Amino acid sequence: MLLASWNVNGIRACLTKGFEDSFKKINADIFALQETKAQVDQIVLDFPEYHAFYNSAVKKGYSGVAILTKIKPNHVYYGIDIKEHDQEGRVLTLEFDHFYFVGCYTPNSKRELARLDYRMKWEDDFLAYLDKLNKTKPVILCGDLNVAHQEIDLKNPSSNHKNAGFSDEEREKMTQLLSHGYIDTFRYFYPDQTDAYSWWSYMFKARERNAGWRIDYFITSERLKDKLKDAYIYSDILGSDHCPVGLEISL
Repeated sequence: MLLASWNVNGIRACLTKGFEDSFKKINADIFALQETKAQVDQIVLDFPEYHAFYNSAVKKGYSGVAILTKIKPNHVYYGIDIKEHDQEGRVLTLEFDHFYFVGCYTPNSKRELARLDYRMKWEDDFLAYLDKLNKTKPVILCGDLNVAHQEIDLKNPSSNHKNAGFSDEEREKMTQLLSHGYIDTFRYFYPDQTDAYSWWSYMFKARERNAGWRIDYFITSERLKDKLKDAYIYSDILGSDHCPVGLEISL
């Protein structure tokens, strides 16, 4: 089974930049999208073999997640049942027979870490949500988690040390999540691979220079370890400031 995830940075804009071709090229069984920046009635995706689910932010043109799946889920859950977080359309969960699939767009801490306090509360509440699911069935989490966990996960760690996405606080929350029995699947397969990034600034020709960050993930419950086959970063696919990431798993 092939799973994919992509922060499209506006689905309507991405549709004009080859989204449909890229989507079909990857041909994932389940494909999660983040930062759709659209209400449900503004999204026109015509993929007949997929069931499509959307969780949009209350604020128009902001945030939003979606999941397209060839396999019909048993249940769909919108948000994490905490009003403070759920109005931003950041989490969508599909329940299948043997696992939960969670698409997530983690809040950005913003310039000068203006939203760090909120981010810390989000992290605690979201981890509690994942752990609750994990008690029932194993979890596959994917999405833009807005953190480069280790120095190997971004091009310029020293100059970004206290910036959003690479603050000590955010990195520690990722360490905490993984310590609760979850695996960063890309690092599971490629623990020492450098220059492997999923996001590049639009400034200073960052993508051309591959001066990027790895902030898009597939994270699974540890008990799925033996079912993991490979992890991918589709860095050649354009259309957003992020590229898609993927996970091959036997389920």
